[in-house]
Amino acid sequence: MKSADIEKKWQKRWAEGQAFKAEAKSQKPKYYALDMFPYPSGSGLHVGHMASYMPSDIVSRYKRARGFNVLHPMGWDAFGLPAEQYAIQTGIHPAVTTDKAIGSFRSTLQSFGFSFDWSREISTCDPKYYKWTQFIFTKLFEKGLAYQKEVPVNWCPALRTVLANEEVVDGKSERGGHPVVRMPMKQWMLKITDYAERLLEGLDKIDWPDRTKEGQRNWIGKSVGALVRFKLDGHGDELEIFTTRPDTLFGVTFMVMAPEHPLVAKLTSPDRKSAVEAYQKATAGKLEVDRKAATDKTGVATGGHAVHPLTGEKIPVWIADYVMMDYGTGAIMAVPGHDERDFEFARKFHLPVKRVLIAEGENAGTPLESAMTGEGRLVNSEFLDGLSKTEAVARMNRHLEKEKLGRPEVQYKLRDWLFSRQRYWGEPFPVVHFPKKGLRTVPVEELPVLLPEVAEYEPSEKGEAPLARNADWVRYVDKDGEEGRRETDTMPGSAGSSWYFLRYTDPHNDREPFSQEAQKYWMPVDLYVGGPEHTVGHLLYARFWHKVLFDVGLTSTDEPIQKLAHQGMILGADGEKMSKSRGNVVPADSIRDEVGADAVRTFICFLGPLDKDKPWSPTGIEGVRRFLDRITRLVVNDEGVLAADDTAVPEDVRRLLHKTIKKVTDDIENMSFNTAISAMMIYVNELYRTETRSKEALRPLAQLLMPFAPHLAEELWEKMGGQGFVSLAPWPQYDNSLLADEKVTLGVQVNGKMRGTIQIAPDAPEETAVAAAQAETAIAPHLAGLSIAKVIYKAGRILNLIVK
Repeated sequence: MKSADIEKKWQKRWAEGQAFKAEAKSQKPKYYALDMFPYPSGSGLHVGHMASYMPSDIVSRYKRARGFNVLHPMGWDAFGLPAEQYAIQTGIHPAVTTDKAIGSFRSTLQSFGFSFDWSREISTCDPKYYKWTQFIFTKLFEKGLAYQKEVPVNWCPALRTVLANEEVVDGKSERGGHPVVRMPMKQWMLKITDYAERLLEGLDKIDWPDRTKEGQRNWIGKSVGALVRFKLDGHGDELEIFTTRPDTLFGVTFMVMAPEHPLVAKLTSPDRKSAVEAYQKATAGKLEVDRKAATDKTGVATGGHAVHPLTGEKIPVWIADYVMMDYGTGAIMAVPGHDERDFEFARKFHLPVKRVLIAEGENAGTPLESAMTGEGRLVNSEFLDGLSKTEAVARMNRHLEKEKLGRPEVQYKLRDWLFSRQRYWGEPFPVVHFPKKGLRTVPVEELPVLLPEVAEYEPSEKGEAPLARNADWVRYVDKDGEEGRRETDTMPGSAGSSWYFLRYTDPHNDREPFSQEAQKYWMPVDLYVGGPEHTVGHLLYARFWHKVLFDVGLTSTDEPIQKLAHQGMILGADGEKMSKSRGNVVPADSIRDEVGADAVRTFICFLGPLDKDKPWSPTGIEGVRRFLDRITRLVVNDEGVLAADDTAVPEDVRRLLHKTIKKVTDDIENMSFNTAISAMMIYVNELYRTETRSKEALRPLAQLLMPFAPHLAEELWEKMGGQGFVSLAPWPQYDNSLLADEKVTLGVQVNGKMRGTIQIAPDAPEETAVAAAQAETAIAPHLAGLSIAKVIYKAGRILNLIVK
């Protein structure tokens, strides 16, 4: 049979036998393996996508064979901008193109033999699903975690929508490369900042890659320091700043405010007004990401001054675009002697630099050629002089509190999650604006708030969402007869993906998002596989939502994902990232038709370590196909007649079989799939060398091959009389007593020089090894007439005879 026929045969049998359906209740231990579900696009799947889904499928297949009740589902992250953009261009409803794309994706995934439980398939754009996304939003709203605020946003005029920071690259939209500008707009926000500390603490409980955990820690950005108040000269107002170095307070020589700080206008002197306003206007057009990345420091003096809380000195106040209004307090104290950024700014604008720290061997008068940012002793700091940094921080914090000038404080870089989009293709907010009652969520019994039909899918030029054009839908009358206006923004694509792993546990429940029994049994996810680019987006948002659901009693775990693995990219044959523009994309369907699904699956795993990027090799896949053909010919001949027999397995082959079982088992556990395949290749070579075709040697090979090349494994298992699906057969066990070699080749040194080798048991005692060396023809002449003064022996590894 051709590989395509074999694949279709077993895919049909798996489906008819519901081979991969997870049991709702089971006495087996559970294992929940999950992939980051794809966005279904019209461009279809390529081999890079297949590589994303292989790790969890291998582990799922292995775990079933090890006796686990495995939940391995698949679904669709179906709301999003691409389908909406296509609708704007063609007039075709996004639901139509999305449904078509889902059909294509599903067909491709099924043709590759992924062992998904398709009975649990979900789609975030299905009203039966987003009903519960809306329900979760009502919980966020009830807890005071969802609110509206006018904030500066990344507005893309071409796409006519707001973009998150991670959707903007070099001042342009990630999708389409359109220019992006900053403008104020009223937006929905989620208070992820309320969970900053718990999000940090939770990282210590989960098995995630260190780089991912560190990425989240840096994004959350916990800083321990002090809040200090500076009075403004000539005004009744105060300027609050946060600093992690209150010990350097005596080194402040100027202050910097964000250009958009509300006190700028009041503080600016008349002679500086035009310069300040011009700078504010220029800054308003800059993206936040560009302001952060800028290396050239710019700024203007306001002409106003703050009063140093300790010395009473007047300190000049500047504005500069590197200070952000929504980071900290929107103002900083500048200590140019001990901060590189402040030092650069001071040098450029000829501002004073004051030393308040000295290193060992320096004195207080030593001039600063650059900022001293390391540890040292305090100088020029009155009551702090001579103290270390740690001592000085504690002393200053006590002084600030005592004199009511400030207080110790912890702050975070993390900011609230901008949660609304001026798009059509997204979840409608279950919110109504009432003139008297204010904001209210709709009653739960009215969910889902269905996405209405609209005449145009494009937002207005001013950013008004497409839903606003459906006046009948917008108008809402509550049970008391009060008329309100529905919220017309939609949720971002990250809404549906922030809880979908929970819906998989109970996907057909129409009474609640998931039952307590189901989530308690299945959660947390045991293995989650996806790209590291989601570190500070989806992976952080999902943890936040899950903690909220834990707090409201809907989940029994406060972390959703126990183990996370990142797969490397499959690059084009040219070593570059696969893209249409480069012409290096390898479509999954075409390469499957060429060499077969099993060859593609196995080759992807053989390319290299899971987490490394790997270039595609058109010639390499032929080698893997030949490897699978060699396995086939061990079991059946070219006419398809059974060639495997019932002969006894040679002892050396038996030993290698058990070593191979252990190696493949360990490698799957460690997700080292390439070395597992290498071990099977070695075993196959030995079968050919010894002309072994025993079913006793080949049936376990079919089982080891199953996670990688499941269709071929099933076919060979059936040919050899295996019962049921090999996919569900108990995993082969190895015998520890057969793992050790009967004899090993041991090099023998005499006075440190290699003189020959001996064949010996790996655990042979020292006297046996020495006797064997003395009897070896090549070694004996080097010992003749000499006495052995010392023996250096490590069983199975080294024998060195020191002779005199």
